[in-house]
Amino acid sequence: MHDVLVGGIALVMVLLMFLTGIELGFAMALVGFLGFCYLKSFNAGLNLLATDIFDAFASYGFTVIPLFVLMGQVAFNAGIARRLYDASYKFIGHIPGGLAMATVVGATAFKAICGSSPATVATFASVAVPEMERHNYSKKLSTGIVASVGTLGILIPPSVTLIIFGMITEISIGKLFLAGIIPGLLISFFFILIIYVWCRINPSLGPKGEKSTWKARIASLPEVSWVAIIFILVIGGLMKGFFTPTEAGSVGTGAVILLAVAKRDLDFKGFIKSAEESVRTACMVLMLIAGSSILGHFLTVTKIPMIAADWVVQLPLNRYIIMILISLVYQTGGSFIDDLAFMILATPIFFPAVIKLGFDPIWFGIMIAITVMIGTIIPPVAICVFVVKNITKVPFGVIYSGVYPFLISLIGVGILLFLFPQIALWLPTWLMGN
Repeated sequence: MHDVLVGGIALVMVLLMFLTGIELGFAMALVGFLGFCYLKSFNAGLNLLATDIFDAFASYGFTVIPLFVLMGQVAFNAGIARRLYDASYKFIGHIPGGLAMATVVGATAFKAICGSSPATVATFASVAVPEMERHNYSKKLSTGIVASVGTLGILIPPSVTLIIFGMITEISIGKLFLAGIIPGLLISFFFILIIYVWCRINPSLGPKGEKSTWKARIASLPEVSWVAIIFILVIGGLMKGFFTPTEAGSVGTGAVILLAVAKRDLDFKGFIKSAEESVRTACMVLMLIAGSSILGHFLTVTKIPMIAADWVVQLPLNRYIIMILISLVYQTGGSFIDDLAFMILATPIFFPAVIKLGFDPIWFGIMIAITVMIGTIIPPVAICVFVVKNITKVPFGVIYSGVYPFLISLIGVGILLFLFPQIALWLPTWLMGN
């Protein structure tokens, strides 16, 4: 049987196995192992299996993943998100839709120390949704904005998605982090704009809250400043070369733990809970990476990535049309399996084609991040919506009806990045050079 045909059958098997309920990391590892055994030998397959799994779980570089996840979990369990939300509310809670806007501001700030989208969604579903319901906000708006702001963790550093993309493609994680800042802030701005327009058209969606005094507003600023200091410490140190990504994760995690302990917001039980949640998430991600590595080595033997790259480049279409088609493949694939998992599966196949087409790899990483963001809030596999549903018990239909207006922001920023790539590339170029 031809090697390419074997590779094609293997990819179909991976998707079919996932549909049966098998975790994608294990499915990729099993199919990659069997395929490598078929094309090479059983001993070669065993060697590949042992080496790639060991490399994924023992690699110093990959320790950045559990560190940044732990940083976010500590911040989550220490109640830092709640205080950021309260500070935002004091400034804009009196505007129509102000509580929803405060949720956007608070979540954006929280993303500066948390790379986990589910953790952000869980936090604000527990904190913001009950508060908005108390002020007679529509459940459509309250649950829709909470599910939507969770996506910001995919783009605003420290993003686990961007870390994994950087590792798969061997491009600078620091540059990816910087490239995600301006698009992430643009998306937050458009979220707020959509809330304002929506509540102006239908004031019953988000009634005005109480207006806080300037004394109360100023008193809330230290909570924001601590987060800003940690963000500057982590990203600034990474950008200037003081830290490697792993060291930046260690420094950031240590800073958040010290802040939480100093404020007496985190006891030993809370720390253990954060560690357990981080280990669970990190193991899931590392198994995805190990499985992807095994499958990727098998696909390399079949030459599918190189053939796919040559075929895509030779298509009689404008390169931007091809890029749109690639994005649609990511979006379609991510609609049926977890978006992060599909990104890990598809990137080794499409990344060589993107480079051959002359696109900037940093820009491509941000475009894929936005594609993943969209996938986390649209059916059928929408992790952010699932988290909101599980916590608030609001029906899926209501949450989705609240999410769809905010898709305008994600799609709009994606279009802007297509037209003006420098939106993503300017900051890393200015601060870190070419």
